[in-house]
Amino acid sequence: MQATSFTYDSATRTGSVLLDDGTPVDFDAPAFDAGGLRLLRPGQRVRIETEGEGASLRITLVTLQTL
Repeated sequence: MQATSFTYDSATRTGSVLLDDGTPVDFDAPAFDAGGLRLLRPGQRVRIETEGEGASLRITLVTLQTL
């Protein structure tokens, strides 16, 4: 799934993304670390992997979207 980086805190390695429908979804440090990234800027296009649905949707991986 693709999304757009919305917020990122480098001290905690947590943040949020916006899904293509505009829904914000938070991610935690383990999801950020799983992608091997060192930095994330707002507006960057990212690829995410998720578990669950609706209110229980959880991001398990955040990495840069590459073509």
